[in-house]
Formats: sequence, structure tokens, C-alpha cells
Amino acid sequence: MSSHIETRKAAGTWVVRAGGAVLGETQNAVELLEDGYEPVIYFPREDIAMAFLEASEKTSHCPHKGDASYYTIQAKSGPILNAAWSYESPIAGMEAITGHLAFYTDRVAVEQL
Repeated sequence: MSSHIETRKAAGTWVVRAGGAVLGETQNAVELLEDGYEPVIYFPREDIAMAFLEASEKTSHCPHKGDASYYTIQAKSGPILNAAWSYESPIAGMEAITGHLAFYTDRVAVEQL
């Protein structure tokens, strides 16, 4: 794992909402702390209503985490483009986020209950 990134089990229950609708709720979130960035909550895929997410063509690469795939949320109010991302096969040391999704908090609400 990169020396400036830490992952740990996020305390408590976390919820993600888009357009007022709950997309997921979990007690098994992973918190990723990376120097220079706000903490990011990663939700296990099995705790997200994946029927409302559609894989997009957007990708990106982080030298510390690997290649990210993005998802558009199909909300009642319309699509929220590239609002979520996932590292399907993160680099060594980042296995804690495998099978998890993170969300842009300027597009959806990510809250601790």
C-alpha cells in the first residue's frame, strides 16, 4: 500500500442517496484516507442497488490505487453522469476496496447515520 493512503473499516452505518432515493446502506463501508484529499467512503457492491447504476465509458488511472471504472446513476430526476467509481482490480495493498463503489459527494449524498 502506498505510504500516504490508509484504508480502514468505516465506523457505523453509512447511506448513499441520489435524487432523494436511497441507493445503498451499509455497516461494512471502507474509509480511504489519502494525503491531500477528503476521506472517501467505499460501499460494498452487494449493499448498493446496482439496478440504478449503469457502467459508463469513462475510466481513469491512479498510480496508488489502479484503474477506475465509472458509473452513471439513473435517478428519477434524470441521469447523474459518472457519479460513482470502482477499482475492479486495484493494485497490491489496496485490496480493501475491491468490490466496492465510491461516490462523488457533490452529486449524491453520502452520510453516516
